Amino acid sequence: MRGSQDEVKRKVLTECKTVAIVGLSDNPQRTSHRIGKYLKEAGYKIVPVNPNISEALGEKSYPDLASIPFGIDLVNVFRRQEEIDAVVEETLKISPQAVWLQLGLICPGDKSRVKDAGADLIEDCCIMVEHRRLIN
Repeated sequence: MRGSQDEVKRKVLTECKTVAIVGLSDNPQRTSHRIGKYLKEAGYKIVPVNPNISEALGEKSYPDLASIPFGIDLVNVFRRQEEIDAVVEETLKISPQAVWLQLGLICPGDKSRVKDAGADLIEDCCIMVEHRRLIN
């Protein structure tokens, strides 16, 4: 199973270039900020999604995924577990290639809805750790 999961992660990390980060903080002490900075430095176009800030890491922040006026390849999520179902529903409306739920986060309910929407789902996994392990 891990081998096939690694293949999916590798595909997502190499094919997806524009990453919306839901819950990206402008506070350098927050994990989402450090990981967003890492992804930007690794060459990804990052798109902050946080209604409480106007920008993060020099990029305009959007209040929600629906407000982003261009296509998103990957949605990386930093939210509380109880908010994940709503975030996944919002994510599927913009048709990304993949949904990546950070460490400790699991997609509740019917996971097949993500696959049925044509997206890969990665759960309970740090995108920075996996990028370092599989790409660098």
